[in-house]
Amino acid sequence: MITAYSSDCKALELADISSIARLPESAVWIDMVEPSREEETNIERLLGLEVPTRDDMKDIEPSSRLYVEDGSVFLTASLLWKVDTNLPTLTDVAFILTDHRLVTIRYAQPKSFALFIAALQRIPKERRTGVALLAKLLETIVDRTAEVLEQTISGIDILSVHVFGDRVKKIRRPSNYLEEKLKDIAGYHRTVSKVRDSLSSLSRLLTFLHTIPAMQQDHEAKELCRNVSRDVQSLSEHASFVAGNITFLLDASLGLINIEQNAIIKIFSIASVVFLPPTLVASIYGMNFEFIPELHFAFGYPASLLLMVVSAVVPFFFFRWKGWL
Repeated sequence: MITAYSSDCKALELADISSIARLPESAVWIDMVEPSREEETNIERLLGLEVPTRDDMKDIEPSSRLYVEDGSVFLTASLLWKVDTNLPTLTDVAFILTDHRLVTIRYAQPKSFALFIAALQRIPKERRTGVALLAKLLETIVDRTAEVLEQTISGIDILSVHVFGDRVKKIRRPSNYLEEKLKDIAGYHRTVSKVRDSLSSLSRLLTFLHTIPAMQQDHEAKELCRNVSRDVQSLSEHASFVAGNITFLLDASLGLINIEQNAIIKIFSIASVVFLPPTLVASIYGMNFEFIPELHFAFGYPASLLLMVVSAVVPFFFFRWKGWL
């Protein structure tokens, strides 16, 4: 699907683009969402340039993602997608500056684009140029990334309380409680990892964009990109800090799991030691020898039971005195 946005913020869906001889001069932004090969060919005909394909955008080499060709600027960045699901991922989006137009090519629906389209009318009409729209779109993308990072931090704080527990309310947790929390930690780690990768991609894009003559000529867009670049740097540092907190939370969870497992093993070990002397007494008097002095003792049975109880109680209180229980 191809949608053209004019300087009056009117959206025109180009359903039958093959019948269009030329694009309107007022079209300042052309948004291509999952374009077919036929649509790509028609756009190339109308714009007079070769647009990058889906395979081209997957190239990780900076020289293949950021370049200038025949006066047109080609930029590719990795943006967050599906962050509201259990499997956040990255999607490659291409930005093309040609003449006074901005062309975007994407094969996903990042929320930042929906937010930008909703706020398109708030941009002054004289600022609705390709360069200015690109700067505002990048600002919206970074703001959305900051929002995702903030939501992740809030989730990590809540998860930290669940892992370490409430000191006031000492509630016994299920045996597999911490194991389930490890899945949540892994989910937050994946999100932060994708955020860092996206910010790294945007940082390279903004650095390259500063060198573009069209950006140098637009002072307001240049200042906006400089501010966005600072935001990206700040968010990258903050994401690294959050990643360190997640690592600590993971190590702490694994440590608590080991403590719980060791406590269980400790209980069984102490139980086996406590019941070892009674077992020894019962084994001695359970031997089938003919001459055992206590066999003809009238109080032999209750005496042996009492001996077993004493032999079990004495080690128990000894362990309590030593602080092992």
